[in-house]
Amino acid sequence: MMRRNERNTSTASFWVIIITIFLWCVLLTEGRVKLPENMTVSAVIMFGDSIVDTGNNNNNILSPARSNFPPYGRDFRGGIPTGRYSNGKVPSDLLVDELGIKELLPPYADPNLTPKDLLTGVCFAVGGVGYDPLTSKLANVPPLSDQLEKFKEYIEKLKRIAGEEQTKVILANSVAFVALSSNDIANTYFTAGVRRLQYDTSAYTDLMISYASDFVKVQN
Repeated sequence: MMRRNERNTSTASFWVIIITIFLWCVLLTEGRVKLPENMTVSAVIMFGDSIVDTGNNNNNILSPARSNFPPYGRDFRGGIPTGRYSNGKVPSDLLVDELGIKELLPPYADPNLTPKDLLTGVCFAVGGVGYDPLTSKLANVPPLSDQLEKFKEYIEKLKRIAGEEQTKVILANSVAFVALSSNDIANTYFTAGVRRLQYDTSAYTDLMISYASDFVKVQN
């Protein structure tokens, strides 16, 4: 029988999904995102897991958590898999499109990235990753810290393309998003059950909050 705290966590996760879907529906039906006056977004930087991965965990990583096979991508351009965990676009793509930046947010691992792609933002998210380092190990993907290392590498590339001062302007007018922790809760905690031997759901939730806080601090 599911214990009370586990049931509450499952219920909370369900409502997070419902609210997220609701917000995206509102966003898409109301038209483009309305930014405050005199405010522009020059680039979108995405960190996270499969929810927003646009192709980093494709052929580049030897992980069982890949999506480079049918029916993924059947409603995308050409009807072929792109490494997105979707039949078409993922929230990363919808976001940059709604902001009027570009149609798709390319994965940083794409070997065909152009200077324009880099100037307007990329996706560092990898399917299977989590805040908990154990989550990434279970999925055989690089730890979350790898996304930050690649972000630093990305900044150096921007400097070579646009110069140091313009890079500061681009980053100052960029928006960074983080979509994480579903793998921690669903896979590492409930499915594999490894962390349940060490933490109850409340303690594990607190651990995720701590990891998330540290990630944002390092990113800044």
